[in-house]
Amino acid sequence: MKQVSTMFLKVVVISMGIPVLGLCIYLLPKIADVAFSYVAAGDTLGYLILTILIVMAITAIPFYLGLYQTVKLLSYIEKDQAFSQITVTALTKIKNYAKLISALYVVILPMVYFVAEWDDAPGLILIDFVVIGASFALAVFASVLQRLLQTAIDYKEENDLTV
Repeated sequence: MKQVSTMFLKVVVISMGIPVLGLCIYLLPKIADVAFSYVAAGDTLGYLILTILIVMAITAIPFYLGLYQTVKLLSYIEKDQAFSQITVTALTKIKNYAKLISALYVVILPMVYFVAEWDDAPGLILIDFVVIGASFALAVFASVLQRLLQTAIDYKEENDLTV
């Protein structure tokens, strides 16, 4: 039963990466074409849009690394290695990747504000805040799990030494 639930979670984690891949392959280049037309016209807005797109593409790297660590974590659970130091390491990496994504989106927030003001689209700022909030919540959750797991491992090692 445990392998079925972890397999389901692996499928869910992998399917989370598909929309981001589609965004990176299909949508970002189309928006970049529009931004290049602004740059060619001499408008500085094109540079802001290109900077935002570059940061969005860069954040795909820690996103996929975090998904990879999550799949590895589920594999450790399948192998009954849930209470080991390698799971703590995987959670630490997931936490750091989530913090990095959140920090990168905080950096581009002023640029998103200017683009949203120009385009009269306040939803852009909301989307940025959702990404920041979701990745920060994930970082906090991973940090709590990391501490809890480390405490459980310490208790297990202490108990093993006692017996």
